[in-house]
Amino acid sequence: MQYIARPKQLYKDKIISALKEEFGYTSVMQVPKLEKIVISQGLGAATADKKIVDYAVEEITLIAGQKAVPCLSKKDEAGFKLRKGMPIGAMVTLRGDRMYEFLDRLITAALPRVRDFNGIKSDGFDGRGNYTLGITEQIIFPEINIDKVKKIQGMDITFVTNAKTDKEAKALLTHFGLPFKKN
Repeated sequence: MQYIARPKQLYKDKIISALKEEFGYTSVMQVPKLEKIVISQGLGAATADKKIVDYAVEEITLIAGQKAVPCLSKKDEAGFKLRKGMPIGAMVTLRGDRMYEFLDRLITAALPRVRDFNGIKSDGFDGRGNYTLGITEQIIFPEINIDKVKKIQGMDITFVTNAKTDKEAKALLTHFGLPFKKN
């Protein structure tokens, strides 16, 4: 028997039919789906210390279960002491089964570990059906050993959907189990 991540099974079993009913889709192909999740970290302090990027790549790799890559600056910026090609961040793009596994870990293990958590803000939509969630501490993920953390960093998690509107994307993410705050 092959392993299928819980959110992927949930999408097939319940979410498709719920969204078809909610928005009046006539075909399964019209139902929005999650295409990818991008985890990224911008590291402004990396201009002074090059090791910060290595630590960030290592931590994001642990969190995502897939090798992260350093992000390089695209142009010179004298005000920030930045040269073209310097590493200034880290990111990883998750698709397929790894994406669903990460989504499951985020909802069931990481978000409940946030201090004073009462839901995520619903103002992170971009108008095209994508949602970005900002996390202030990487230590909420159980994969990270707190004793080995050099510096507490924040990160952005972007959920890219093929939904046409933010309302459809929010409905999709809510059905997956993302705990949005009630207005």
